[in-house]
Amino acid sequence: MRVAFLGLGIMGSRMAANLRDAGHELVVWNRTRSRADAFGGAVAATPAEAAAGAEVVVTMVVDGPQVESVLLGDGGAAHGAAEGTLVVDMSTIGPTAARAIGAALGERGLRFVDAPVTGSSPKAEAGTLTIMAGGAAEDVDRARPLFEAMGETIVHAGELGHGQMVKLLNNAVAVANAIALGQALLAGRATGVDLDALVAVMGAGSAGSAMLDLKAGPMRSHDYATLFKTEHMLKDVRLCLEETQAAGVPFPAAADAREILSAAVGRGHGADDFAAVIEVLEGLAGARL
Repeated sequence: MRVAFLGLGIMGSRMAANLRDAGHELVVWNRTRSRADAFGGAVAATPAEAAAGAEVVVTMVVDGPQVESVLLGDGGAAHGAAEGTLVVDMSTIGPTAARAIGAALGERGLRFVDAPVTGSSPKAEAGTLTIMAGGAAEDVDRARPLFEAMGETIVHAGELGHGQMVKLLNNAVAVANAIALGQALLAGRATGVDLDALVAVMGAGSAGSAMLDLKAGPMRSHDYATLFKTEHMLKDVRLCLEETQAAGVPFPAAADAREILSAAVGRGHGADDFAAVIEVLEGLAGARL
């Protein structure tokens, strides 16, 4: 398929590489041109130029305003894409923004699927992401060959915006889990428990989780090499709370996570992996792992 891929950050560059390796014909664009040049292949000067002649336009940027700008702003992809082109946004922007962008694209004769991902950079590189898609079934089916090159688990979550909502809920649970893990590690240290034993038992029992596998080691070593930025997780949790509050449903675990993440960003860890929440938890406990 002829694909315009817009956004070559930590996740996007790996996802685009898997599309290229699967034989799809890519034209790439990135806000910082040097990153696109380093990726290689056909590089467009604007999103509109990238979208010209593309069957599918894929966006992978930071937030709703960036997606709107890349697709609908001056030089945006919607100005270069032919009628009937499928646009797939794989960023995390929330369902409200996804539906608004989808409506604006529809007025221009373009199709739209929201398809955020989870799995962080290792799974993006391996092509084993989980992809949750929202939109019309025929549009999701049309994008499926691309999804299969980038992901291992592909779920049609429902109508447009539902992929976004599933992603936000997933991330809120993930970071709440990571925060509970950090608290447990600190409690174990304070009570003299062997942390290797604690991690081994949790991993073999009902406390086992992806967060245990991914974050226990970095928290203990204070290694915040970025798999998923703290500031991006904060953005996702804020979006989740906006949607759940509008629905009249409390989500106190997510609200607590928002405060811990806000404090981590305030301590200068916004660009670090969200394992850096341990810094805030250590401050609250007056102890260090």
